[in-house]
Amino acid sequence: RVGWGFAAPGLTILGIVMGLPVLYAGAISLSSMTLIHPELNLTGFGNFAQIISEPFFWSSLGITLRYSVATVMGEFIVGLGIALMLRQIITMRGVYFAVLTLPMAMSPVAVALIWRMLLQPNLGNVNQTLAWVGLPMIDWLGSPDLALKTMIFIDIWQQTSFVVLLLSAGLAALPREPYEAAEVDGASPVQQFWYITLPLLRPVAMVAVVIQLINEFRTYDLIYILTKGGPGVSTELLSFFAYKRAFQGLALNEGSAAAFILLMIVLLITVVFFFLLERRKT
Repeated sequence: RVGWGFAAPGLTILGIVMGLPVLYAGAISLSSMTLIHPELNLTGFGNFAQIISEPFFWSSLGITLRYSVATVMGEFIVGLGIALMLRQIITMRGVYFAVLTLPMAMSPVAVALIWRMLLQPNLGNVNQTLAWVGLPMIDWLGSPDLALKTMIFIDIWQQTSFVVLLLSAGLAALPREPYEAAEVDGASPVQQFWYITLPLLRPVAMVAVVIQLINEFRTYDLIYILTKGGPGVSTELLSFFAYKRAFQGLALNEGSAAAFILLMIVLLITVVFFFLLERRKT
């Protein structure tokens, strides 16, 4: 009773701010509401069937999966490497952390605008540098083969610092006794990393992966500013597909259905990861 009493104010605010909009969006996804006919008439699960039957939905889902897996893997690998290097630094560690957190502290819209200027095909600094050294200019965001890879790079550039902070905190909390015993037994640094650091860091690493997967699945800002889902639909993630269906296609009901499908996918991933984490603990 005491715990619920202390949690009640926060849960009440959370329910009002998040719960009511989610319920309303759920009602829209089960209705015939559009921007042209805004009446909330419940019609069942036909909107979900309509969304699932469309090839563009599956295309967006595939792009979302590739984008999310690539960004999370990149952020984790780079973040773990940086965290391990920072672990060896004793002096001015706070300065390094402050510099690394700058991209994370920036708004995704600001990051997208900065990179769009840097990658501008004719006048951007990146292409100007390539031309200066005698290399051909590249249409980073206008090429179907490069646009998604460029967005993945930009996302990794911004979000890696968050993974660095989480993994650095996890590394700082690791006990020293296993390492001392491994050194006595003659284990090399690689063996210590593989057999001690990675297993002990697994809970923190899984939490970082889950948080970043959720962030990547709901990525919208970068797409809207950088590519608008183009060229064609080569960078159209599921979040942008839902936006286009709701506000450009004027079908609020189908857009809400697509958004709820995205929500269910994220919830499923979260439940699976935490189930695996709890099973590891036992």
